[in-house]
Amino acid sequence: MRVVQLANLYSPVSGGLRTAVDRLGRGYVEAGHRRALVIPGPRYSCRRTEAGLIITVPGPSVAPGYRFVLDPRPVLRVLGRLRPDVIEVSDKATLTVAARWGRRRGVRTVLFSHERLDAILAARTPDWVPLEAVADRWNRRLAAAFDAVVVTSAFAAAEFARVDAPALHRVPLGVDLDTFHPAPTSLSAAERPVRLVHLGRLSTEKRPDLALKAAAELHRRGVNVHLDVVGDGPLSGTLREIAQRGDLPVRFHGHVPGRADIARLLANADVALAPCPVESFGLAVLEALACGTPVVAADRGAAHELLVPGAGVAVPPAPEAFADGAQELLRLPADHRRKAARARAERYPWDATVTGMLDVLAEGVS
Repeated sequence: MRVVQLANLYSPVSGGLRTAVDRLGRGYVEAGHRRALVIPGPRYSCRRTEAGLIITVPGPSVAPGYRFVLDPRPVLRVLGRLRPDVIEVSDKATLTVAARWGRRRGVRTVLFSHERLDAILAARTPDWVPLEAVADRWNRRLAAAFDAVVVTSAFAAAEFARVDAPALHRVPLGVDLDTFHPAPTSLSAAERPVRLVHLGRLSTEKRPDLALKAAAELHRRGVNVHLDVVGDGPLSGTLREIAQRGDLPVRFHGHVPGRADIARLLANADVALAPCPVESFGLAVLEALACGTPVVAADRGAAHELLVPGAGVAVPPAPEAFADGAQELLRLPADHRRKAARARAERYPWDATVTGMLDVLAEGVS
């Protein structure tokens, strides 16, 4: 089977989307299929890798490190040359024209939904906009255009269930259980601060400010605490100023490119904080769990769907609630909470995700 993946906003700093696209693509190749990935870049390019062809088409920069295909015609020309059996689209904007292209040629098309539109746009849209109605109208068009829609969580499925999408599939993401694994700590809890970690893009909808405010609240309660913030984004400068003004025990690591380095930071933490209330899955949560680190997550969005007792708690997105959640987890024996977290992550290997996606992609493809 010839699989072509299309993705916008795919870059070294695009976090979960890039991880998912790469892991799926590698899995397709390992399963014996031919794979190509088409993404925006500064110019046309094509290179052959062990995971198939990587093709860039012109796409302007829309934010530091991010590019977006505004004119999809070059993408359609590439599809004509590649002659795919199935197209997987990780975009809800310009690249969705591939659905019409595929239908005219009898090529199966699958939309991989990486975000929930009404949730992700809420922080950028005036209150008077009927956001749910607007999202429903667009999602109804997408569901009709594509042969199938894939979501990763119950939260993500809800927007398509609302419009009665006829071919909706739920395929959870996975985690690299070899890279992300528990690590022994060299100091006892009494000899070091309680280590918190926040991993994610520093943007408004992700609510990284809650991680800082939770650390400040714990500090106010007399807890010897240290917070590692891993990631970058438009709020980076603002958050650094807040931490400096409040003399908070926070270290900003910025974008960390090495997966092993990220795993080390997660494994050395006592509790991970996942405050984003619009997460469509929660890959960073799953990576923390794989490292044996329990998670305090917002009780809305999808991240809390990954948690079970002992491995984490879901709380309202408020500083006091996150501080309470962290203290609740810290009261559990360290060995108990770390084993519970790791056991939960082991239910999500990437192999299962690849198998689930291949089942969707191959449906009706001869």
